[in-house]
Amino acid sequence: MATRNPLARGKRERERARAEKQKEKAARRAEARARRGAGPGESGGEDPDIAGIVPGPQANPWGDEVGPDADDDAEEEAKN
Repeated sequence: MATRNPLARGKRERERARAEKQKEKAARRAEARARRGAGPGESGGEDPDIAGIVPGPQANPWGDEVGPDADDDAEEEAKN
């Protein structure tokens, strides 16, 4: 009867450990994928930071209302 090489046993153990580690990683990835899917993500399809903003000129956040006459005055002063 042939005897087994002692190094072959270590190799089998390393391969088993590697396979077990890959199974654990696959389980972690599946769990993370499920967590991302169940979280409050793109459910509404609208970014909450820009929700309610309409395209076009926005109101001045500081309340400094500059009327249309102010632009004309600045142009006249630049000409003089």
